Amino acid sequence: MSHDPDDVRTVPQDPNLDFAGTTPYEDYVQADVLTHLQHPLSSDPGEMAFLVTTQVMELWFTVLVHEWETAAGALRDDDPDTALKALRRSAQEMRALNASWEPLAHLTPPEFNSYRSALGEGSGFQSAMYRRLEFLLGEKSASLLVPHEGAPRVHAELAKALHEPCLYDEVLRHLARRHGAAIPEDVLTRDVSRRYEPSPEVEQAWVTIYQGAQDTVPHRLGEALTEVAELVWRWRNDHLVATRRAMGAKTGTGGSSGVAWLEKRAAKPVFPELWTARSYV
Repeated sequence: MSHDPDDVRTVPQDPNLDFAGTTPYEDYVQADVLTHLQHPLSSDPGEMAFLVTTQVMELWFTVLVHEWETAAGALRDDDPDTALKALRRSAQEMRALNASWEPLAHLTPPEFNSYRSALGEGSGFQSAMYRRLEFLLGEKSASLLVPHEGAPRVHAELAKALHEPCLYDEVLRHLARRHGAAIPEDVLTRDVSRRYEPSPEVEQAWVTIYQGAQDTVPHRLGEALTEVAELVWRWRNDHLVATRRAMGAKTGTGGSSGVAWLEKRAAKPVFPELWTARSYV
């Protein structure tokens, strides 16, 4: 047996099991709240997976909104390092969000139909947190606040997000302010409550960035945004494929055109000039 004083070996101890109230884990995670939020409305056992998966997606939306708001705020303060860290975290989180489609990706029409009526007019289109996520990506429209008029707190949060610059606005402003990027004034001062529209001048600014040195803040921002944009496209496409597999071309649960509407969304690029600029580098 060693008698070396540096040879310190920890004796295994049982975890503490006696707490005055709830466990510290419960106090922090609120697991009891989370695991009692599931109230299926049909007798079909498959509905539980649909409900939990949808709730998990809502939690990931919440994390992504936090990350992109963090990144936008950091860029507003000309702190690209903090912004890049948030964007890189969000890419990992987007992968987890996209993986959450797996329990629903192989639903057959009979399986989905067995509890579809429980949704009534409910649709993911009505998700307020997903709407905030899309607003941060530049997909804005005042009409999208209408479904939330009956929930004052949610409506106020969305109205605030509608009138704040999106993530891409803050990127372009930072590039112009701190790195001399030739972003036109009408883009820098645009009405941020409206959908972002592509600009040839912004496209050229990205061409110039990509033709320059690669180990720069503008280049790193471009690649971090491209990663996010690709993962958003994958999310939209996975949603489209899962819906097409489960219900074909039938009308969506919220009254939309279903697959046709999702096809239109999947075809629309996020941060568009980052994609078109690649043709000229």
